[in-house]
Amino acid sequence: MPDFSKPPWDAILPILRKDILPVLVILVVAIVLVRGSRPFVHSIVKALMDREVTEGTAQELSAVELKKRMDTLDDLGGRVIRFFLLMIATLMILQKVGLEIGPAVAGLGIVGVAVGFGAQNLVRDYLNGALILIENQYSRGDVVRVAGVTGTVEDFSLRRTTLRDVDGIVHTVPNGEIQVASNMTRVWARLNLDVSVAYATDIEKAIKVVDDVGRDMASDPAWKRRVLEAPRVERVEALGEYGVVLKIFGTVRAPERWAAPGELRKRLLAAFKAHDIEIPRPQRVVLTHDVTAPVAPQATLGPTEDDLAPDD
Repeated sequence: MPDFSKPPWDAILPILRKDILPVLVILVVAIVLVRGSRPFVHSIVKALMDREVTEGTAQELSAVELKKRMDTLDDLGGRVIRFFLLMIATLMILQKVGLEIGPAVAGLGIVGVAVGFGAQNLVRDYLNGALILIENQYSRGDVVRVAGVTGTVEDFSLRRTTLRDVDGIVHTVPNGEIQVASNMTRVWARLNLDVSVAYATDIEKAIKVVDDVGRDMASDPAWKRRVLEAPRVERVEALGEYGVVLKIFGTVRAPERWAAPGELRKRLLAAFKAHDIEIPRPQRVVLTHDVTAPVAPQATLGPTEDDLAPDD
């Protein structure tokens, strides 16, 4: 066994204790923390997603979609934590080897402030995207209205949402711009329809016809799985300028919110025609002039003063 009190060990041991050993300890601790950051982030993400699955809207997600979202959040959180851990470990190692890190820290602070001002929108996009994923505000295929744009979600990432509107135009919306997300294809939708009938109509008869049409539509094999609550007359909404307005309510599956009102209107037109129920329309009176009628003769004017004056 070497004598550590004699050269060269008497000179090497202080260096090992003072410089090398602290650096090794910092490296080991940093590696342990980096490796432990993934399970830590995963546990937090899993707790948040489990809560959304049991209490929030994420319960509608499939297992594949849920796992995909958790992997995305795990990757984002893990990268952020690893970056900060490695940066702190690097600064501590530089300090242990005798380098002055004060200017470096000050420089990093200045750079951080500059980058923060320049990239604050980018950071906001990623944070808001993470919240959208956790809260399951919308998914691919949903029809949503965000940042004044309405369309179908074609793609979604932590930074931006891609929508295609009814005209086929593709819109890219940064997630940081999304303050309110209106999802129009989430679970169910209200069928809200106004129908007018003429004032001479028997209102009770009209209400019965509308309710019968709603029940027939709900029991139709092509619609019974799409209609959750049969359309019915809720109330007399107004006494309009041309007729009585009936308010019709019903409940359908959310993706049918556009097709169901059209189908109901088509059935109501046929039913009203079969039961002689008139749908009011504006009346227009047209006055015509008969150009073939004889023109009354104009009255003959009497003689003027010049005609009656004596001739010279």
